[in-house]
Amino acid sequence: MAASKELTDDLRLAHLMADDADSLSMNRFKAQDLQFSSKPDNTPVTEADTAVEESLRRTLSRTRPRDAIKGEEFADSGESRRRWIIDPIDGTKNYLRGVPVWATLIGLEVQGQIVASVVSAPALGRRWWASLGGGAYTGRSLLNATELSVSRVTSLADASLSYSDIAEWVASGKGQGFVDLMRGCWRSRAYGDFWSYMMVAEGCVDIACEPDLQLYDMAALDIIVREAGGRFTDLDGTDGPWGKGAVATNGLLHDTVLEYLGKY
Repeated sequence: MAASKELTDDLRLAHLMADDADSLSMNRFKAQDLQFSSKPDNTPVTEADTAVEESLRRTLSRTRPRDAIKGEEFADSGESRRRWIIDPIDGTKNYLRGVPVWATLIGLEVQGQIVASVVSAPALGRRWWASLGGGAYTGRSLLNATELSVSRVTSLADASLSYSDIAEWVASGKGQGFVDLMRGCWRSRAYGDFWSYMMVAEGCVDIACEPDLQLYDMAALDIIVREAGGRFTDLDGTDGPWGKGAVATNGLLHDTVLEYLGKY
């Protein structure tokens, strides 16, 4: 099934917004005078986070004035069957420390389903995107892209697992199940944040999971994994980015991973 013209136009817009976001975020990356503060949950927010989200909201208010917006740094706006879900900088702690693993996440939800997204990581020189029925891709632009496909690994003993922070698994009460999962895998590495999920979509990692995420952390990742042939659920196995945490796999390993995480 090919992507509709409307979705193609939305995807082009998401790429243009990602271009603007990349310019803003890279301009302040590693800046000696970068301003930041702590939010009520003690997570950091930088001037780049707010500047990028403000830029995305301005563009959407001009080009898609009827659409709703959900972002990380500002209050939800609008009511519509169409909603843009954005994380201006996923990996703010990395951004603060000069680690290049961070990205702008832009997802579009229509009638309760994520239908298009762009994930742009300018410090890595990487970008990924997908649209419903249109496949998932990585590359420099819509015209210079490689289609993504998840791995075909069927055994946990041959699988590569990526995660963000083991302390979050301990705090979630599922720490032992997660450690057992790690031990059952061939390899585990904490690539972290959005990158874990993009590597699942690329087929170089087979499993990515985190116990505590927000919708804006997951929406853009969900459709890229699914369109690459994988599966994206919460920790209970409900499809989509609507739960508290995320499990993304090549699909073949999904039930096994859920079984491990649900043991305790």
